This record gives sequence, C-alpha cells and structure tokens, in this order.
Amino acid sequence: MKRLLIAGTGLVFFCAGCVTQQPWTPTVDTFGSERNQYLARDTEQCRALAFQVSGSASNEAARGAVTGGLVGAAGGAALGAALGNAGRGAAIGAAAGGVGMGAARASQSEAAFKRAFNNCMRQRGHNVVG
Repeated sequence: MKRLLIAGTGLVFFCAGCVTQQPWTPTVDTFGSERNQYLARDTEQCRALAFQVSGSASNEAARGAVTGGLVGAAGGAALGAALGNAGRGAAIGAAAGGVGMGAARASQSEAAFKRAFNNCMRQRGHNVVG
C-alpha cells in the first residue's frame, strides 16, 4: 500500500519537473513593426510578469497532488471500507487523485502563463501569431 502511494507521489513530482514555462516564447511577426527594436526587452519583461501571474507549474502540480491525494484517499478509503480493505482503497485513491489533480493544476498553470505572456506582448504593440 505504502509503495503504491510513494510511487504515485513520485510520479507526480517527476511529471511536475517536466512542465516548464521558461523556454516557451510566443511567435511574434516583426514585419513592418515599429516596435521590433524592443522585442528582446519586452519578451523578458513579459516572461517575468507572466510567471508572476501564473505561478510555477511545478509548484502548482505539487499543490494539486497534495489536494488530489487527500480527496482521493478519503474517497478510496470509503470505497475500500465497503469492499473490506479501507487502507488499500485509501492508498489507491490517494495515488490516483494525486496524479490526476497534479497534472490538471500544472496544465492550468501552463495555460495561464501562455495567456498572460501573449496578452503582455500584444499590449506592448507586438503582433503575436502563436
């Protein structure tokens, strides 16, 4: 039981490390732009702002894993108790809930980062195409 829980938690933190917001940069069409000279500066400033808005994807994954693990453990324990083994049900529920919620929170953080980054670049007059 403990092995399953530890393996599930380890998987969440491993996957959280895979989600990174730093290397992604929106595609900007600079053709005919008067703001082209400010692109590098604006990109770095917008990256920092977007990171502040969205938080760290790995931190959000960890928070989601804890929350999902607690909810999953409670549900799993209840189902496990009905089937005769509350401990095993709690361990399976915690692992499943932790992985699912951790991945969802990381994905939401990544989407918020990209949205904030794109909006910032557009507000600074750049033609963001993707």
